[in-house]
Amino acid sequence: MTNLEIGRIGKAHGLRGEVTAVITSDRAERTAPGAVWFIDAGPVTVEAIRPFQQRWIAVLAGVGTREAAEALSGQVIYAEPIDDPAALWVHDLVGADVRTPDGQSWGAVIAVLSNPADDLLELADGTLVPVGFVTEDAGLPEFVVVDPPEGLLGVED
Repeated sequence: MTNLEIGRIGKAHGLRGEVTAVITSDRAERTAPGAVWFIDAGPVTVEAIRPFQQRWIAVLAGVGTREAAEALSGQVIYAEPIDDPAALWVHDLVGADVRTPDGQSWGAVIAVLSNPADDLLELADGTLVPVGFVTEDAGLPEFVVVDPPEGLLGVED
């Protein structure tokens, strides 16, 4: 499986090689000492990390100077997927068929769009379905069941 994007390295912080990072993952393992991040230069281990405003300040193994930290600025941070059977992962939804509780298929998910209220499943025909309407994901990766309100998928009660 491919690594997942979890954030981006920002500016250097201080003189000892610390970097700021914006982490988009809500998993605590991603922002803990010992976490492994994959960047352009290869894997780096987080030696220390602390919250700072809406970001994190991290000390990465092998990055000991401000110049080394500046060289990482703007790089995307990736991490290995976490095996959690109770979690619904965005990458699992892409390609899944969307079905209503009566078994009717409404098409495949082509993308998951970030949205402040709730992420949206984009179907092949352009229909957008809030992830909050997913009631069952036990069929992943083949399908997910959504229970939409009347009219969202042309469903009339």
